[in-house]
Amino acid sequence: MYAVILTGGKQLKVEEGSVVRVEKLAAAEGDTVTFDQVAAIGDESGLTIGAPTVAGASVKATVLANGKGKKIRVFTYKPKCGQKRAIGHRQPFTQIRIESISK
Repeated sequence: MYAVILTGGKQLKVEEGSVVRVEKLAAAEGDTVTFDQVAAIGDESGLTIGAPTVAGASVKATVLANGKGKKIRVFTYKPKCGQKRAIGHRQPFTQIRIESISK
């Protein structure tokens, strides 16, 4: 069984027991979070697609860790002016384990 959830402005295909990284959530390590915005659910009986979400469906997950991703370097410049600037960015994330998917 799998589900497509909407979180952080993205759609993620998840299965029970899978570990995924999502955009930063306001939850501490060990907390249980519930995703109510489920776009689709697929199982042995077929695929259920919501318009825009599947009514009554939810996905429960446990927060494993909160952290920051790898640093990316952003370099901007203006040619012929001698103006240069280098900055870095680390995107925060929350790592979760999918516990259950319910219709």
